[in-house]
Amino acid sequence: MQTQTARISVTWGGNVMLCTIHGDIDHHNARIIRAQIDDELYKHRPRKLTLDLSRVEFMDSSGLGLILGRYSKASEIGVEFTLLNPAENVCKILDVAGIGRMIKIERRK
Repeated sequence: MQTQTARISVTWGGNVMLCTIHGDIDHHNARIIRAQIDDELYKHRPRKLTLDLSRVEFMDSSGLGLILGRYSKASEIGVEFTLLNPAENVCKILDVAGIGRMIKIERRK
């Protein structure tokens, strides 16, 4: 199975940084995504960082590491952190890992 190359797009709404991840998150691309998010996070220091997972169809444990690491970085610098609209199969992974007990997951239409 060949994984889809992932990329992020960053948009701003006031002091909220919305990072939409497009594609699969696996060990091949998690490092690149992490670096892009962290660069923007430290450069702009928003009030809130939201990761939009609606366009992620596959995520392995590297994706969990990506999410938990961004949560930790955001917390260190006083930035609120949320996940937005994870796809159903990504929700299953988040549920098994207990992510919802520590990170707010928003579902918007």
